[in-house]
Amino acid sequence: MDGLRAVAKTFWIGGMWAIGILVTPALFALLDRTSAGMVAGRLFQSIAWVGLVCGTFLLVHIIWREGVRGLKSAAFWLVFAMLVCTVINQFAVSPIIANLKQHMNHAAEGLFGGGFGTWHAISSLIYLLQSLMGLVFVVKADGGK
Repeated sequence: MDGLRAVAKTFWIGGMWAIGILVTPALFALLDRTSAGMVAGRLFQSIAWVGLVCGTFLLVHIIWREGVRGLKSAAFWLVFAMLVCTVINQFAVSPIIANLKQHMNHAAEGLFGGGFGTWHAISSLIYLLQSLMGLVFVVKADGGK
């Protein structure tokens, strides 16, 4: 089980960092804005599903390993908060962004662009918060386990 925990932690949190810090900036540097946005969106959607699976496994593992005592651990609450961020971004914010994108065109950009920019910023801040919580989880809360 400890090996699976390490894989889940690495796959989810490492994936978030790799996509957010390395891949997405490279996409926007190499591709046109529309293509880069489509690929980045797909990658963020994929890592969200990875997070839902891996985060759920990590929560179950904490409870399995520590019992009810695990509910009081920083590791449990960090993973729980990261999952909440994933759920909010994946099932609340992302559909709003997709809807705004669908209605955007060059003529309507002025009308819908502000809404898109606002929701994109909200999504980015949630992702940043989640990534920082992941860093704390890896470095401190999980004790390197």
